[in-house]
Amino acid sequence: MNEPLTGQRAALRQRCNPSGRRVGWLLGWALALFPWTLAQDYPQWRGVNRDGQMGGLPVRTTWSEPARLLWSLPVGAGYATPLLVGGRIYVHARRAEEEEVLAIQESTAKILWSDRYPAPYQLDPAAAGHGKGPKSTPVFAEGRLYTLGISGILSCYDGARGTLLWRKRFDDRFPSASPVFGTAASPLVDAGTLYLHVGGMAKGALLALDAVTGKEKWAWTGDGPGYASPVLANLGGLRQLITQTERFLVGLSAQSGQLLWKLPFETAYRQNIVTPLVWRDLLLFSGINKGVTAIRLRRQNQTPNAPWMTEQVWHNREFSIYMSSPILTGDLLWGHSHRNKGQFFCLDAATGRALWSGEPRQGEHASLYQAHGQLFLLNELGDLLITTPDPRQPRLLRQYHLGESALWAHPVIFRNQILVRDQTHLRLYRLFTG
Repeated sequence: MNEPLTGQRAALRQRCNPSGRRVGWLLGWALALFPWTLAQDYPQWRGVNRDGQMGGLPVRTTWSEPARLLWSLPVGAGYATPLLVGGRIYVHARRAEEEEVLAIQESTAKILWSDRYPAPYQLDPAAAGHGKGPKSTPVFAEGRLYTLGISGILSCYDGARGTLLWRKRFDDRFPSASPVFGTAASPLVDAGTLYLHVGGMAKGALLALDAVTGKEKWAWTGDGPGYASPVLANLGGLRQLITQTERFLVGLSAQSGQLLWKLPFETAYRQNIVTPLVWRDLLLFSGINKGVTAIRLRRQNQTPNAPWMTEQVWHNREFSIYMSSPILTGDLLWGHSHRNKGQFFCLDAATGRALWSGEPRQGEHASLYQAHGQLFLLNELGDLLITTPDPRQPRLLRQYHLGESALWAHPVIFRNQILVRDQTHLRLYRLFTG
């Protein structure tokens, strides 16, 4: 089935439209509860490095037809991505007016432990069709599981036993504990510090907490949260926490929380969603009707305390990203544009020059990953495209239809399998034997 992706299909099947729903790394970790860790674990948003790269998987060009369903398990509502750590799957979901956390044995789908807590949530009228979440992907580090609910309830669990270690709420700190469409930014853990963005419109805080105790280390209160998830990167010789807030793109010192730089960045209805990417010394980002942009961050001079400058290196107006986040394969930037009713594209990361664009009508949202040396493109309609990462003409190697309802959560790709979460169930498929 090595056919060109462009022209392979006129359009994806028009069979589900979930009322316009919106969705909304570094990680040093050594598991205390498992005797080893796996290169293919998925411990946080977009994988080990928060960049959509599924490492440790050999290059593959042949696939089973059809995908084999190994098991299916009802897990409640929401589209937080499940985690996979040491053979266990962790799911954050909603049942009525409670949020639930599940630990599931990957090989058998057996529920190992679960916990529910009250989480009543009133949808803003503007978000009536978006569901009550949760939307933030949990994070697992040093044997602990951290979840962030749609109303901003932060919980820390012992990952082995499911014991609640501590819990925090922020509704007494901000006028609103979550933005209009609910909390969607996914927390991260690095070197014993838990980073997250909490609060609501115009009033919120980027927080650094002690990952063991939950004690606050610092807080930046310069803007409320968007729906984008923060990343950590070493740029200009300094470790920076970078994210899209409600109205800005910002970089903070990961150690102190000092604001290093910020750029005004507002999208329609303040839906800043895209996770930034770092390529060499460039920061790549996008937003609805904002094009795709690369900036370089540097100090104004060589003195240690010199102010930071942001220099635009390129800006591509042809494509814009709405709810998806892009990935890199070498010097290539791949993304899913909201224009033309959904369209995959590829840019030269150094120049922003368009190298390829696919057919229109590719869905409202898509999750992009690199695994087995190929691109995995999964849209909310449940269509998984496995293609070659060739910027001249990606070739469609295999197409699958997964799930029974809309897929807004990202998939987890490991070994020869893929784990997907639709609106009602968690499903594990085998893509090839061996």
